[in-house]
Amino acid sequence: MSNHLLSLLIWLPIIGAIPVLLAGSGRPGVARWLALLVAVATFAASLALLPAYDASTGTMQLTETFSWIPSLGINYSLAVDGISVALILLTSFVQILVIVGAWEVVQNRPHQYMAAMLVLEGCMIGVFCATDALLFYVFFEAMLIPMFVIIGIWGGPRRVYATLKFFIYTFFGSIFMLIGLIYLYHKTGGSFAMADMAKVSLTMTEQSWLFFAFLLGFAIKVPMVPVHTWLPDAHVEAPTGGSVVLAAVMLKIGGYGFLRFSLPMVPDASEHFAWLIIVLSLIAVCYIGYVALVQGDMKKLVAYSSIAHMGFVTLGIFIAFMLVREAHNPDAARLGMQGAMVQMISHGFISGAMFSCIGVLYDRLHSRQIKDYGGVINVMPIFAPFYVLFAMANSGLPGTSGFVGEFMVILAAFSANPWIALFAAFTLIIGAAYTLWMVKRVLWGDITNPHVKELTDVNGREIFMLSAFAAGVLVFGIWPEPLVHLMDASVARLVEQLAITKV
Repeated sequence: MSNHLLSLLIWLPIIGAIPVLLAGSGRPGVARWLALLVAVATFAASLALLPAYDASTGTMQLTETFSWIPSLGINYSLAVDGISVALILLTSFVQILVIVGAWEVVQNRPHQYMAAMLVLEGCMIGVFCATDALLFYVFFEAMLIPMFVIIGIWGGPRRVYATLKFFIYTFFGSIFMLIGLIYLYHKTGGSFAMADMAKVSLTMTEQSWLFFAFLLGFAIKVPMVPVHTWLPDAHVEAPTGGSVVLAAVMLKIGGYGFLRFSLPMVPDASEHFAWLIIVLSLIAVCYIGYVALVQGDMKKLVAYSSIAHMGFVTLGIFIAFMLVREAHNPDAARLGMQGAMVQMISHGFISGAMFSCIGVLYDRLHSRQIKDYGGVINVMPIFAPFYVLFAMANSGLPGTSGFVGEFMVILAAFSANPWIALFAAFTLIIGAAYTLWMVKRVLWGDITNPHVKELTDVNGREIFMLSAFAAGVLVFGIWPEPLVHLMDASVARLVEQLAITKV
């Protein structure tokens, strides 16, 4: 099965969406159980990656290649390294929780909602597996369609505005990325293979243009300042499941794109403009934290928090250039990039958990405004510890996964420039301020809203969902070694590539 394991992971949820859709609105229970069965089967198949993948080498493995469009040199080409494996496991894990979370909540056409989620899962896994640039682009764009549908149909009152903004922003960046890929295709002599593109010699001018073409495509997806404004709107209007998938997985595809395209294909331009990415990352880390501090909507606060935390990912990736080429410290570069990867996985658990908690409250009170709550712990004593745990993880508390990646990035940043480390570390204070300020106003104090008195505590389904997120947050916070080991050799190979010049 390992010969076609990656294809199974991609197409199982996509094809599995068909019987879910055919169940129709008349049999919502059948649609839900079918969707859960497909999601669990996909997660089980993703677990098979762990014994099949040799983490000690860090090479691209489990390769599948079929000729797709021979006349244009386009192949259906798949392979994974340790980073891809970790992100695929995160995707398939989160998808189960999203389907469980929407079980009773989505009453309007649940069969279509569940089918859209499964198609989205297959497309996201496809992005993490593709080693042909055009195949990557196809999956990268195909993700937009189910997410467009999810926000546009099951979203809030301003869902159409949010959906169009999300689609236009992302599609705009993708066009420039496509132009860059076509240019590289001609430079390779007619190959879309990402490995061939990484070997092409390019002048500094060519690399610079390609760098900004890729930057537009991936910075919008992360999202980085100043192209981040679509994210709060998308999160606020999206249903809870849409917000969870968007924050936990889709944002990571921007960081993943930098690793697969910007770093190996245009290393000199990436090194030359690394200062720009570092500055934008620090702005995200600091300024966006202050923006989060003044939000009255819980979802919008956590959305801005996501932008700040993803700033650590781009900081860890691009500070590696300073450490390799200027400080000649590959070990610190490896630490920084490893921290960025751990932060990607950790943020997937924490942001998914935070949005799930907000969804639990919204399902009961139909409000996301912080001022409408207060004293929730008095009526939801089981829910409250989950909320506090995830808030602490979001603040970067040691012992939770939120601390590990950020600490590694700050350590690496200190080796490059203590001032960068100081600014990066400052976000831990801001993060604690806006997250704990929200928790204080929602959970603690006297009940001032009579509707809060009527709230019921979490049920078994919600306890399962929040417990699964909590397990991820605590396991990787206390014992991150398995995750670090899985990705370490792949990160080391990436750091080695940073030192190679193409000019």
